[in-house]
Amino acid sequence: MPGGLVALLDDISIIARTAAASIDDIGVAASKAGTKAAGVVIDDAAVTPSYVTGLSPARELPIIWQITKGSLKNKLLILLPGALLLSEFLPSAIIFILMLGGCYLSYEGAEKVIEKLGGEKHGETLEDDIKDPAEFEKKRISGAVRTDLILSAEIMAITLNEVAAEDLITRAGVLALVGLVITIVVYGAVALIVKMDDVGLHLSQKASVASQNVGRFLLAAMPKLLVALSFIGTIAMLWVGGGILIHGLHEIGLHNLSDFSHGLQHGVEELTGGLGGILGWLTYASISALVGLIAGGVIVFVLHKVLKIGHSEEAH
Repeated sequence: MPGGLVALLDDISIIARTAAASIDDIGVAASKAGTKAAGVVIDDAAVTPSYVTGLSPARELPIIWQITKGSLKNKLLILLPGALLLSEFLPSAIIFILMLGGCYLSYEGAEKVIEKLGGEKHGETLEDDIKDPAEFEKKRISGAVRTDLILSAEIMAITLNEVAAEDLITRAGVLALVGLVITIVVYGAVALIVKMDDVGLHLSQKASVASQNVGRFLLAAMPKLLVALSFIGTIAMLWVGGGILIHGLHEIGLHNLSDFSHGLQHGVEELTGGLGGILGWLTYASISALVGLIAGGVIVFVLHKVLKIGHSEEAH
């Protein structure tokens, strides 16, 4: 019996060490993948506040919570199993799915730019007389979750690429961990941003002069910040969408656009010395945004002018 007990304890210790090593591998891989996905995370955080800007303050946190739940479903119930299945059985399809996502982001960004420049609006906006606030809110949430699905797909694809050589269990663990952490970070930051004006109002009513000054500063700064984030979010859609398309074309054998973009980036880096890293990145991001704007503009034209999809009745 003692010998059997010792053998059992030895087996348990081996299993425990193996599990600990596996968890450690997942943690390290998740950290690497999360770092690579940081650019898309920033885009996600910039895009989301625009979906609650201008709505009732009482509805801001409930809406963000609904979007957060939608994001978790996107990552854990749709993208994670889908990514694992594709990586196992049809890895070549991933790039085409990503390119479709890039087209969607480019379309969303280009449509916003066209509307800002005085083009025809499609769908209800906050400037319209909203007849059914509940339905309008539902549409905003659906739009945010759709955009999150594309951005989350890019995050998961970057993550999957970092752990492509790992076994299935490790890949699944890393994808789940990255998806969970990024969702909490992004939507926690969004909730903080959109409620900062309430914090400012609370501080402005305190007895302390210092608190009042901070409160007034926040109240004055938040509208400008939300406008800036809306602008950044639009640029981010174009930048990420165009970047996905450039990368996708390169992956399927069409290298000209990718070679030109990276060549210009490296040229700027060499010419600008200490600022080369920042200016080179800005160069590539600008080319990506321009590609996204052109591709998105073509899609907008085809959908709204040729196929008449989403074409507003008021325009007739």
